[in-house]
Amino acid sequence: MQNIIRIGTRESQLAIWQANEVKRLLKIEGFDAELVFIKSEGDIDLKTPLYEMGVQGVFTRSLDAALLNNKIDIAVHSMKDVPTVLPVGLIQAAVLARASQKDIFVYTSNTDFLEDLHSYAVIATSSIRRKSQWLHRYPKHIIENIRGNVNTRLQKLQEHHWEGAIFAAAGLERIGVRPENSIDLNWMLPAPAQGAIMIVSRIDDNFVIDATATINNSSTATCTKIERDFLRRLLGGCSTPISAFAEIKNDQLFFKGNILSLDGKEKAEVEIIEPLKSSIQDLGIKAAEKLLENGGEAIAIKIKKTAK
Repeated sequence: MQNIIRIGTRESQLAIWQANEVKRLLKIEGFDAELVFIKSEGDIDLKTPLYEMGVQGVFTRSLDAALLNNKIDIAVHSMKDVPTVLPVGLIQAAVLARASQKDIFVYTSNTDFLEDLHSYAVIATSSIRRKSQWLHRYPKHIIENIRGNVNTRLQKLQEHHWEGAIFAAAGLERIGVRPENSIDLNWMLPAPAQGAIMIVSRIDDNFVIDATATINNSSTATCTKIERDFLRRLLGGCSTPISAFAEIKNDQLFFKGNILSLDGKEKAEVEIIEPLKSSIQDLGIKAAEKLLENGGEAIAIKIKKTAK
């Protein structure tokens, strides 16, 4: 019998909550586990905007290295932070049931100005995806960079003269810090796999793979695979304004995806509905191809030129 499963986690309150949730679920299935804390680059540098940090894997590289060096047995990640291609030697072992996929807006005084698409306001976010979608809807707004874990960002919001800031609903709700002065952004399409938690293990660790398979949620795994396939086909990462959401309802798979220019002025989108009985394994790739044909390729080329 293997020893206690070592769960690698970042040190933020949200990361610890996610790791403890994995520990709790494993315990129910009869597996003991303990937390091992690992610092990430994304936690150490809180000033540089994510899109300037070569952001692919900025929150996951340290955990992946610890996993490959056998310092931990599994790594727990917010799935939207995980690059679509894992390092050689690692495997997606499980995905937990998804929480809310939505983005939310935490406002400082009121939301009246949101009714006027031509209003002036200063909004905080470190996400290129959120910035692009926001500017597409509110072209006269100014976007300020905001970094740090959710608690740090909530504190910064109180200290600045911003009209509000954008957060992932799941992050705030999981640790019970979603403010009353917040609203769901139902019009904003989320990051691929937003609201889902991924467990990564070594590809040859059969004990851990079998153990974590007991807490895998197949519906969430299917939907997030489609979203991440869409992202990978479009060669996107955290620094690319690409959004996607797949959902299973009434024996059908509903998918929406989009790509925007960095300034939010251009947008291409795709929407597909497929019965679950049909082959949906390649739906993310098909959706990306359709998007590229309908204006997405020109936007993607422009983004790549800007990034060089």
